[in-house]
Amino acid sequence: MCDRAFSLPPALYIHVPFCRRKCHYCDFASVPLEADLVKRYLGALKREAERELASWPAGWEVPSIYIGGGTPTALEPEDLEVVLAVAALFPRAPGAEWTVEANPGTLDRAKLALLAAAGVNRLSLGVQSFDDHLLSFLGRIHTAQEAEEAWDMARAAGFGNLNLDLIYAIPGQTLRAWRRTLRRALSLRPEHLSVYSLSIEPGTEFGRRAEAGNLQPVAEELDLSMYRAAQELLAEAGIKQYEISNFARSGFECRHNLVYWRNEPYLGLGPAATSYMSGVRRTNREDVGEYVRALTAGEDPTAAREVATLDLGMAETVILGLRLTEGIAWERFYGRFGRDLRDVYADPIRRLTRAGLIEADAQGLRLTSRGLPVANRVFQEFLP
Repeated sequence: MCDRAFSLPPALYIHVPFCRRKCHYCDFASVPLEADLVKRYLGALKREAERELASWPAGWEVPSIYIGGGTPTALEPEDLEVVLAVAALFPRAPGAEWTVEANPGTLDRAKLALLAAAGVNRLSLGVQSFDDHLLSFLGRIHTAQEAEEAWDMARAAGFGNLNLDLIYAIPGQTLRAWRRTLRRALSLRPEHLSVYSLSIEPGTEFGRRAEAGNLQPVAEELDLSMYRAAQELLAEAGIKQYEISNFARSGFECRHNLVYWRNEPYLGLGPAATSYMSGVRRTNREDVGEYVRALTAGEDPTAAREVATLDLGMAETVILGLRLTEGIAWERFYGRFGRDLRDVYADPIRRLTRAGLIEADAQGLRLTSRGLPVANRVFQEFLP
């Protein structure tokens, strides 16, 4: 496979699979917080890092680190310190971005001081809503007031790069209530916002309720109106949309997530974590006990492995790149694959342009404002 991107050092992701309580909508790989399992996980995580560093190329420096979950800040300070120390084993590029996800209900001044001392320079706060009724409905463990208090503590601890996660299209949520949440979020002057439509997934509490006929998703028209409201209010506040669901002040775009959207290499550590390096995508065992057992026995924790073909690599690069409002540049695609994007995907580009869902200019290809809300329909056209 001809893919010049694989000469780049990977970004680093560490998965912390523990939560105090699973939210009703969450289908991420997470388990209840148990002290003994946490200790065994930490030992396995260190072993996995050591396995990777044993063949780490000289001179490689990670451009970004992202510690997610689960809820990293649900860990006790001494356990969180171990995760941070594992991340710090990997050489970092000068000025590297280092993000940690935080739940406002698990954050305090001591943990914030610990994060800052380790070199973490970006926090992502899972606030989701500023409506206490909706927070309870979602299964969150914090109130709107506690979210604001956590935000203030983070600012006082010196964090100048903060993201707010928000969810809309929650059953029972009105457009007016969503606008209130957006305005309250903007009053905090965040550098970055991630704004997601609620997805009701099988196997979640909401999925079970929906299957039983006790939960109905929000109508598509209201969902779209809420999305448009976010675009409108955030633009008015000077916060630019740079990806389908992500908005940032200039210079505060999430560099780690840009690695994913540009389909560049990344290394994932921890249960269920995925890596994409040298044309191979591999995913670790999701079960925490199995992950621990494999590494304790000196085995590879990988559960699945896929070698990317040229066709798949090109398709994924286009699909992920189109998530960005800047789109994908003709020059970037050619420099990576030695192929002209306009030749490889001439038919879908023609069809989607006629439908008004994508647009092309001298620089590259991107979704239109009409195409952004129906991006999945666009993406299907590029699948091999």
